[in-house]
Amino acid sequence: MPMLLTFPGFVAATEKAEDPLLAFGARIVGDDARSRVVIDFDGKPDFSVHYVESPERVVIDLSATAFGFPPADLAARGLFKDIRYGTMGEGSARIVLTAIRPVHLVMAEVQKNEEKGYRLVLDAEMTTREKFAELVKTQKWGEVQEGTNAALNTISPEDQGHDGVFVVAVDAGHGGIDAGASGSSTKTPEKEITLAFAKELAEKLNRQPGVKAMLTRTNDSFLSLSERVVLARQSKADLFISLHADTLGQKGIRGATVYTLSDTASDRMAAALAARENLSDQLAGYSIEVPQPEVADILLDLTRRETQAFSIALANRVVKSFEGQIGLINNPHRYAGFQVLRAPDIPSILLELGFLSNEEDEKLLLSDEWRDRLTTLLTEAIMRYRNSALAGGGEP
Repeated sequence: MPMLLTFPGFVAATEKAEDPLLAFGARIVGDDARSRVVIDFDGKPDFSVHYVESPERVVIDLSATAFGFPPADLAARGLFKDIRYGTMGEGSARIVLTAIRPVHLVMAEVQKNEEKGYRLVLDAEMTTREKFAELVKTQKWGEVQEGTNAALNTISPEDQGHDGVFVVAVDAGHGGIDAGASGSSTKTPEKEITLAFAKELAEKLNRQPGVKAMLTRTNDSFLSLSERVVLARQSKADLFISLHADTLGQKGIRGATVYTLSDTASDRMAAALAARENLSDQLAGYSIEVPQPEVADILLDLTRRETQAFSIALANRVVKSFEGQIGLINNPHRYAGFQVLRAPDIPSILLELGFLSNEEDEKLLLSDEWRDRLTTLLTEAIMRYRNSALAGGGEP
């Protein structure tokens, strides 16, 4: 639970400040990879952001503020295990966010509310200990900002200049405690199959000029669905490809399928598959939260429609590359609400390599020769997508 406090050594701002701002509302959404904190004020606040180590904390210094919202509204969750706030010396207040892991703010800005006052919006993402230590080392204290990212000492991936390298995030589905499906004959876990395919695909992509592949996981470790997306965004990925090999109750169904994101599923099978894949987090003790409408753009911002057009173009190229070479399911491009495809600014597909519930597919999924063939065709499809995008500058 957050604590309303007066920091030791200081008198409350309300004792001396003539007209402190009123923080009349607060909310927080997110998970272990990214979280958003929103605080409503009756006037426009000045603020600054700082980072403190041991433990990792984000400190928000504010102009004089009286906190008038219920403490439960800012209960710790997501990336933060403790949240405290209160007045400091004359004319100032502070919010301290204690993190469960190293974090950085990719956005901190004041926005005008439509109905009343302003809101301070803080978007936090996981980062490495090395990058957090660098933030602590390079920051400057005592500089109050008036509403944008100037206090962050960091910028978001979408603000960074592109270095000309085409980055592909290759995501091996499942891992760790989440084994995924298992083969009907050999009982081979899906997590082993997807990792083998991911490593081979990444290796082939890294041989291509101007292309760099990054693996979201390189071993048998668990990653939440949100962590996979954040890792891709932090790598400034141009594409995100998640590899899977599921099972179906109908053992006769076989072949590869390419999925893109949609709030409405293309069919019952796609809806059921997305529901199963989205349960991955719950298996490891995480829960998928539905953000309030006001903060929903932490997952899907205004670039989603354009990104979706590129995702569909990529899916079509993969299907075309596989036709006549790799067995495809009927209607091989389908869509559903896969959480792992929700990067708002990265064209993303989920590729079902085949179905472990089908004996013929299972044999192929375990075949070195077939894996080499499929990853070669997939690499060719990705390169055609890249070359078309670079040549035309529009939808590939």
